[in-house]
Amino acid sequence: MADTEDIKNFKHSISEKVKFHEVDMMSICNNAVYFNYFEDARVKYLQDLKSRYKIKELMENGSFFIMVHNECDYHEPALFDDVLTIFTCVEFIKNTSFGFRHLVVRDKDNAVIASGRGALVHIDFNSRTKIPLPKEFYDAVTNLEENVSIIK
Repeated sequence: MADTEDIKNFKHSISEKVKFHEVDMMSICNNAVYFNYFEDARVKYLQDLKSRYKIKELMENGSFFIMVHNECDYHEPALFDDVLTIFTCVEFIKNTSFGFRHLVVRDKDNAVIASGRGALVHIDFNSRTKIPLPKEFYDAVTNLEENVSIIK
């Protein structure tokens, strides 16, 4: 069963259904697929954040993010046709980077089957150099998330 105390701290989620091409001969979802689910969740989180808080200069006009760390712990397998909810939150924000945390919950039994973390760096697309996150990003995330750590 999912830890409801932990899940209530997540303000964002997406749904994924395990597809045929994502499983092996035993109908078990391949471990690498979870990183695709995490990426889908991160992109949707940022799109929703940008839309909800009207953040300009985020993922446009040269503003871009690159993944610098990605990890996943597998607790139970997902099987073909399972419906999963990927819960996502921003765990920390630094000057040019921030980190996500993810929980993957199998809907039919509410079990946490995987958990993960990832860190992204904000860069200028053309120069490929780190650039500070805009103040609007800090404001939006701290307004949405209760437990985000701001690390200076």
